[in-house]
Amino acid sequence: MAFDGIVIANLTNDIRLKLEGGKINKIAQPEKDELLFTIKNNRETLRLSVSANASLPLIYFTENNKPGPLTAPNFCMLLRKHIGTGRIIRVSQPGLERIIELLIEHLDEMGDLCRKRLIIELMGKHSNIIFCKEDGTILDSIKHISAQVSSVREVLPGRNYFIPQTREKADPLTVTEEEFCVLIHSTPAPLQKALYQKLTGISPVIGTELCHLASLDGDRSANELSEIELCHLYRRLSLMMEEVKQGNFEPNIVYQNGEPVEFSSVPLTCFDGNHCTARSFPSISQLLETYYAEKDILTRIRQKSSDLRRIVQTSLERNYKKYDLQLKQLKDTEKRDKYKIYGELLTAYGYELSGGEKEVSCLNYYTNEEIRIPLDPQLTAQENSQKYFGKYNKLKRTHEAMTAMIQETRQEIGHLESISAALDIAVKEEDLVQIKEELKEYGFIKKRGPEGKKPKITSRPYHYLSSDGFHIYVGKNNYQNEEVTFKIADGGDWWFHAKGIPGSHVIVKTDGKELTDQTYEEAASLAAYYSKGRSSEKVEIDYIQRKQVKKAAGGAPGFVIYHTNYSMMAIPKLSVKEIQ
Repeated sequence: MAFDGIVIANLTNDIRLKLEGGKINKIAQPEKDELLFTIKNNRETLRLSVSANASLPLIYFTENNKPGPLTAPNFCMLLRKHIGTGRIIRVSQPGLERIIELLIEHLDEMGDLCRKRLIIELMGKHSNIIFCKEDGTILDSIKHISAQVSSVREVLPGRNYFIPQTREKADPLTVTEEEFCVLIHSTPAPLQKALYQKLTGISPVIGTELCHLASLDGDRSANELSEIELCHLYRRLSLMMEEVKQGNFEPNIVYQNGEPVEFSSVPLTCFDGNHCTARSFPSISQLLETYYAEKDILTRIRQKSSDLRRIVQTSLERNYKKYDLQLKQLKDTEKRDKYKIYGELLTAYGYELSGGEKEVSCLNYYTNEEIRIPLDPQLTAQENSQKYFGKYNKLKRTHEAMTAMIQETRQEIGHLESISAALDIAVKEEDLVQIKEELKEYGFIKKRGPEGKKPKITSRPYHYLSSDGFHIYVGKNNYQNEEVTFKIADGGDWWFHAKGIPGSHVIVKTDGKELTDQTYEEAASLAAYYSKGRSSEKVEIDYIQRKQVKKAAGGAPGFVIYHTNYSMMAIPKLSVKEIQ
């Protein structure tokens, strides 16, 4: 998830194609570390958003127009004064650095033609936007960096601009094979780490990808590589850099279990498998808008659901402990039958005792083996017998009570785990409303104050269309599982669910038709994906006609029983089209 040199090269290429020759029409500074340029070129109006935010530096084309403050900040006013009507004559990237430079031509106060440089550094916490004269003298920057802040470089008006070289790195666009081999072989670091430590603009994921393409172990020490292996690795690097030089980029986002985990401007084959899929984009700007919008949604949902997750996890941990304790207590009742036998044998053979014995040996007529029975010498045989019957009855009652309590605890654990699974697949804030209501209804969240009006439920089950035209419905939570199974589905429709683990109910509407094998597989994949087993290679799925599925008596919503089902193995994935 890094703005590496290759992504910057892709951005530079896109910006060059769209903006070179364009005239700046408007400059706004909607945030203290963000600029928004409106540029007209070839009868088209474009908006370029540039952010030097330390946690999320960005540059991309956008259609959204963010309003700026009523009083423009000083840096924005300076840019408007100098290049407010300037023309962008060149867009470039020095080497494979994470830097984009705009060379802008404009008229000064005397009407003379002059040039300025706007340098955009996308370097994580060191990101900045620096405005310079053509000779590199800094006029101003969106962030001022003094000597007290950085001993490497000052970024202040009047200072000369230069790219800081904090490490000995080679430019992968120009490095020779000999230089590459010496550089990589000289470090004991793991190979994939050595690549991004020794080459400019190479990120950890590109280092991993290069190792994968060269069929080399990225965790192996770089100084252990043979000359042939280094040559092969250099060849892979050269091929990748040739694509960069020619501007052949393939912007793509890698999704794992439906969540965006990485993006790049080159194919990331190292993610093949492992429940990963790649989605391509026509431009890097569209990729960035999509990626960060989706990450923002996931982050917001996780923040919104954090309280619910904590409640569920606390209840689960308490129930796990209670369950273990109950099992231990149940195990202690296993000796109840032994006490019953002792009582029966003492009743049968007690007449032989004279009193005062500490034990008695007699024949166990259940096993035809001799058995030794401990006795209390202060009690008669009959009293010892009654004592053992008393122990037996007490343990019997404990066993019956523990069995019922264990069943209740097991059901509560299953209920909580199903709620936890529903939280995992929630993608919108409205998906959390029903989950919160369920937690309230079953006492996991205390109801405070008088019963008020229940919140409006806007979340609906997922609706998909199979490749062969069958409608598929997927519940997002227990209430929706109940809805798709007992309200949306008819008796002849097919019902799918992950075997033995929490997950969504999946219904395929047949409309009286026979399902195709493809639809069975797609529905099973959905049931696997929307379950606790979504990170597994394969998940076993039960499927059966809906009329064979019955609601569990006294069970929580979405809990059902069924018999004589079919089973199949399915890969957790989304392979069908969602209907909004």
